[in-house]
Amino acid sequence: MELNELYERLSRVDPAALADADKGIRVMAPELRPVRSGLQLLGRAYTVRCKNDFFAIIAALDDAEPGDILVIDTQASQVAVVGELFSLEAVRAGLRGIVIDGLCRDLTTIRTLEMPVYARGSSPLSGTINDLGERQIPIACGGVEVNPGDIVFGDDDGIIIGSADELAAILPAAEAIKRTEQAVIDKLETGTNLLSLLNFTEHRDSIQAGDKTSKLTINI
Repeated sequence: MELNELYERLSRVDPAALADADKGIRVMAPELRPVRSGLQLLGRAYTVRCKNDFFAIIAALDDAEPGDILVIDTQASQVAVVGELFSLEAVRAGLRGIVIDGLCRDLTTIRTLEMPVYARGSSPLSGTINDLGERQIPIACGGVEVNPGDIVFGDDDGIIIGSADELAAILPAAEAIKRTEQAVIDKLETGTNLLSLLNFTEHRDSIQAGDKTSKLTINI
């Protein structure tokens, strides 16, 4: 599948649908939260590893290509490594987002941007600028491995990571899940009882009888 087609189809589902389609998908720690809600994060991972220093992030901003997302492992740094200047430069350069397994600052400005920025928190204290760090290597971010070029897909629920091939493989199932969810929503909005659309009673009885293979299903 061409990357543009993958992006277009992913943009019409959401990370939750992909996670439902594959419970083993890489999901970043829930502590990584968007600075501004309501934005979709979707692009290629440009990986950075640094600690208490943001020189490598400046170098990444110079090297990354439009459509990339900076994914930064700060190795548990307790200082901010991204602020308003880096975020504004990322927007100017056509990047699609920044994900920081660590802290950022200048939230007032970042909250005005259409480009998503995720972090574990914020601090007014910034790091040093004299360590080369590492770029475009496999890193750990939010408790999962992220490789250069992996697809980063996030919204207010959180962030998932996968190779283009991994996400393309589960995308049809995610699309089917979204279609079913929308059909349920349409019925709920017309007054239909949710439980009437589920095999709830049968599933409950099966569980009580010890049937570990029973599944709750939606009947539309």
